[in-house]
Amino acid sequence: MQRYFSSNIKNNKFILNNDDLYHIKTVMRMKINDLIEVIYNNELYICHLDDSYDAVIDEKIDVLKKSKPYITLCLPLLTDQKFSFVLQKATELGIDEIIPVITERCKVNIKDKEDKKNIRWNKIVKEASEQSKRLDIPKINSVIKIDDLKLEGIKIVCSTREKTKSLKNVLQNLEKCDRMVIMVGPEGGLSSFEEDKLISLGFVPVTLGDNIMRVETVPIFMLSVLNYEIME
Repeated sequence: MQRYFSSNIKNNKFILNNDDLYHIKTVMRMKINDLIEVIYNNELYICHLDDSYDAVIDEKIDVLKKSKPYITLCLPLLTDQKFSFVLQKATELGIDEIIPVITERCKVNIKDKEDKKNIRWNKIVKEASEQSKRLDIPKINSVIKIDDLKLEGIKIVCSTREKTKSLKNVLQNLEKCDRMVIMVGPEGGLSSFEEDKLISLGFVPVTLGDNIMRVETVPIFMLSVLNYEIME
């Protein structure tokens, strides 16, 4: 059953946006009375389509919500293809928030394009949330600089300088926490100045092993490990 998100309810009906309606009518070729899932305020509803293609509520489904830390991914600006790939896969792996970060070695400049990019990014995480049957959509923040990464929680930065302290070491000695922050460097890695700045902001540098991964691989690796180690 296809899943959609709605933020608008009226007379026991959820109003779907134009992109969702196009998907329902043209891509899925759904008809009146076909059933869909709708997420509203992080709650799941089974609905049927009426003759206006509004989603009429049939039943609210109680879903067991598992306890897990709120995880924020700090991601350097990448090319459109790579950034979109990470957004999609990070959403599927349960990320809660994504912060695009400007770093010294970023090769991408989105000056005067951020609003347009943000619309596209939010569409990607929405569709990935629907596909992966999530009850929520990750939050995408405005683009910031490293100096502004003043966040709460357990903070980890992937380092090419650190040689002994692994992600496994950090997680094994980790007490239960409510929030985690992961910082991934750009192609070529973070500069020594940037890494020192992050350490001063409370980030713990970790090595991911001897193999150097592509930037777009690192978040998938990190989130997969976190899913295995700390998610109930």
